[in-house]
Amino acid sequence: MSDFLTIFLLPPYPIAILIGSDKLPQIGLDTDVSMKKSASSHPHSARPTNLKMLAAYLNLSPSTISFVLNDSPGRSIPTATRERVKAAAAKFNYQPSMIARTLQGKRMQTIGVLLPELGEGYHSQVLSGVGDLLIREGYFYFTVHHRHKKDLVLAYPDLLRSRGVDGILAIDTHLDAPPPLPTVLVAGHTNLPGVTNVVLDHQLAAKLALHHLYKLGHRKIAFMQGQPFSSDTDSRWDATLATAAELGIEVSDELTVHLEKDSHSPEISYPGIRKLIQSHRHFTAVLCFNDVSAMGSIRALHEGGLRVPQDVSVLGFDDIQSAVYQVPSLTTIRQPLQKMGSIAAQNLLKKLAGKTTPDLIHVEPELMVRESTGPAASRPHKRTAKN
Repeated sequence: MSDFLTIFLLPPYPIAILIGSDKLPQIGLDTDVSMKKSASSHPHSARPTNLKMLAAYLNLSPSTISFVLNDSPGRSIPTATRERVKAAAAKFNYQPSMIARTLQGKRMQTIGVLLPELGEGYHSQVLSGVGDLLIREGYFYFTVHHRHKKDLVLAYPDLLRSRGVDGILAIDTHLDAPPPLPTVLVAGHTNLPGVTNVVLDHQLAAKLALHHLYKLGHRKIAFMQGQPFSSDTDSRWDATLATAAELGIEVSDELTVHLEKDSHSPEISYPGIRKLIQSHRHFTAVLCFNDVSAMGSIRALHEGGLRVPQDVSVLGFDDIQSAVYQVPSLTTIRQPLQKMGSIAAQNLLKKLAGKTTPDLIHVEPELMVRESTGPAASRPHKRTAKN
């Protein structure tokens, strides 16, 4: 008789059982006794070990083994017994069933992470902070990216719940309604009941950036507004306008670059800065939306025959890992991205433990002064834009 595969669908998980003439489980037989007889002599038998078989082999209750292997709190089990259980589980390659945990209403020790894209820069550094904390706490996590598509943002929380995740952590993701699970946002800027937001203090960030340029003598500044789908755009722009008004710096539409492209590469700012250069409008500094847009700006300025910072200063935002290695190295506003990810993960685990968490957590930015900013040029620079 040849082997064949039977699939039982137990929503949301498919369970595959291999059935053959010599592999048919002896349902209803005394498997405990069978385990005792065969386990020691055939530790690597093709027949999978289940919880009852392992319990019979160790002469312990299934619940005791389950408590040990799941590291369940609140049970006083001798160290020697714990070591026996773990040694036997390793010997027979036994793993607790995560499907069974879900059916029993237990947590899966798994988190779902939503973010716009999987790539380098802002999102990867926040995710690194999230992942490091979850690994230390013994949690597994899924990541899903949505490219700011509303249908995916709406669908993912339910899909992740159906796959057994315990909570959701969303990075730079706009949610219109609270997800069906405990949730923490990083840069979500959404006031939803029961959802914790970890956000940068954008008021302080704008003050740090514009005061730095102001002290260097810059008054004609080109501004950059982020893409409409980025969750940070409105808060950062509002803070920038407020600080510029305090300093008496004009924010004109003629010297404003509006980012539109859904990309996290330097290409997002390059066309806008090229157009600004070709307009022959005078400016001595560019306040960029993020570091990658600063990199695109520097490239466009270089091609236009303008030196950074001698002719035009450029100030970024985020302080991604490559910012210090640019030529010139970027002056930027540092977001403690990994710290923000770690704080978000910590608060999500607190929610899962039934602890109270704040609705809003502000994280302070820091000004990193490097080579891309300098004193304002005393007179308009000569542009020699290349074709």
